[in-house]
Amino acid sequence: MPLAQKPQAPLPLEPSLAAKPWRPGALKGVVSRLYLRAAPLVARLPGMLMALLMAWGLALAAEPAQAALNTNSYDGNIYALYAGNGSLVPPRNSLAQTLAAHRPAALIFYLDDDSSSKQFAPVVSELQRLWGNNIELIPMVSDPLQNRPDAGSSDPAHYWKGLVPQVVVLGKAGEVLLDASGQVPLEKINEAISKATGIPLPEGFLQSSTQSFNELNSEVVSR
Repeated sequence: MPLAQKPQAPLPLEPSLAAKPWRPGALKGVVSRLYLRAAPLVARLPGMLMALLMAWGLALAAEPAQAALNTNSYDGNIYALYAGNGSLVPPRNSLAQTLAAHRPAALIFYLDDDSSSKQFAPVVSELQRLWGNNIELIPMVSDPLQNRPDAGSSDPAHYWKGLVPQVVVLGKAGEVLLDASGQVPLEKINEAISKATGIPLPEGFLQSSTQSFNELNSEVVSR
């Protein structure tokens, strides 16, 4: 007959596992220790957030610019975007005011969502730089002129041929000295403006070159 086994006493708990009496300041101590451990991470959060934002900004800058010089997309004022010159529009005076004052004028018909108009914008800006107040430079969006009746020689619709860009240079008496469309050479426009103003064409106005100074803006410089 097998002998009955004597029940064994339970093993004592390790001192670290044994229940400890509750002390009123224990919770405060735990919170303090957690705060001390988390404080360095919290202090670094603004810097980490800034680094994340900078990385995001660099990623966006690496993408192609939304403004597209060679597409028929609307990106805003083409003279500000592609010629760095937002002062061209709106023009200072209307065509009617200009003709009434017997001043020469250069009409520029364009569209903000037309790639050819975008590429021609630096030429218009250079005309302003070269001739200043000697001629009334009047860039005009052609959309409002579509399907509109011709109101006479003081009406821009009288000169628009349905194309953009289009350049029309008028003399002091309103005579047409140049009517051309597309990428009209700057030299050709300067010759017409010289006749319109009576100002001899300086030698430096006979040649020009295009210079780009960032991914969007360029300028046409007469030499």
